[in-house]
Amino acid sequence: MTAVRHVDVLVVGAGPAGLTAAAALAARGVGRVEVLERQRTPGGMPRSCAHGGFGTWHRPLTGPRYARGLVEAAARAGAVLRTGVTALDWTGPLDLATVGPEGHRTIRARAVVLATGARERPRTARLVPGTRPAGVYTTGELQQAVHLYGQPVGTRAVIVGVEDVSYAAAGTLRRAGTAVVALVTDLPGHRTAPARALDTRLRRGVPLLTGTTVTELLGHGRLSGVRVRHHDGRTAVLPCDTVVFTGDFVPDHELARRGALTLDPRTRGPAVDGALRTSRPGVFAAGNVLHAVERAATAAREGTYVAASVAASLAGGDWPAGVPLTVDPPLRWITPGRVTPADALPYTLRTAARLTRPLVEVGQDGRVLHRERVHGAAAGRSLTLTARWTVRVDPDGGPVRVRVV
Repeated sequence: MTAVRHVDVLVVGAGPAGLTAAAALAARGVGRVEVLERQRTPGGMPRSCAHGGFGTWHRPLTGPRYARGLVEAAARAGAVLRTGVTALDWTGPLDLATVGPEGHRTIRARAVVLATGARERPRTARLVPGTRPAGVYTTGELQQAVHLYGQPVGTRAVIVGVEDVSYAAAGTLRRAGTAVVALVTDLPGHRTAPARALDTRLRRGVPLLTGTTVTELLGHGRLSGVRVRHHDGRTAVLPCDTVVFTGDFVPDHELARRGALTLDPRTRGPAVDGALRTSRPGVFAAGNVLHAVERAATAAREGTYVAASVAASLAGGDWPAGVPLTVDPPLRWITPGRVTPADALPYTLRTAARLTRPLVEVGQDGRVLHRERVHGAAAGRSLTLTARWTVRVDPDGGPVRVRVV
């Protein structure tokens, strides 16, 4: 029988959310705070993002430098980081079975924070047929191969996707000496900043094929090309020895699912309220496991916020059910997906259509709780809504709805 080891707070995942939460909790003196990371190196996605865009306006950082800062802050605060350790399954309400360099262990905590992040759907999950040659990557695999391990990639690459991460993949390929043949998407246009898309197309000479789908991978041993189909039915073969499937992130919710925690049907991450409490007392969730995928700064902000919620819970705070929070089209989802009157964490919404300075209305049972004109966003991008209205929510009332008016 595996011995049970006790900690006060167990954080699963050493990305921006998990490390920030661990640092804040250790600094609060809540007891032993332990972070589990299945990778050998903590830091999450930023550690393999060698480009800028992290840190603050006053102190911009590359991804690896940003990740090192988070790791150092957590360790300096007194949190214990254990890498190469995988949380396998729940053996009790707050017990987790793990496996790592020391073998199998069971860890019992007073509170658990799930910060397992998100992952990109690979070629198999996207049901792209064809052979199984070498040279097929997701963005994360590409960045790790190039930036962490210095492995050669290929000479000519096709990128599937047109999001920010797709253009970051193009930069990584250029740095590896790989020519980008084209960016391919079934959408009508890109989903990044116009200046970035224009720079890639005009200055870098990378064509953008819209309304186009990769229908087959070709080649044996090594990729020799991809077959594509345009929206009008025409087909073509793009010769290449590398293809990178980008974007299409999903929450890494396996541990939440195995624990029978309630999942949000729209985001597919754990359903939480504004204090980031899940459906199981003592279990919290933060970061991109809630909303694949947002910026590292957003995940880190939630890490700080969840630390305060965990500390309050350990001090004897209650575990209210919360009122369901839903959205009307063109909004796709909102997180957190439940609300209590004391919530203060800003809400993240994702839109399915371009919105320019939309007026967002929050209502419950025919009452208007709040109206706010927020910054717009393109389709597939996020908007932020303040939580100042939560004090007006009736905890015994019906669902709270958010819509664009």
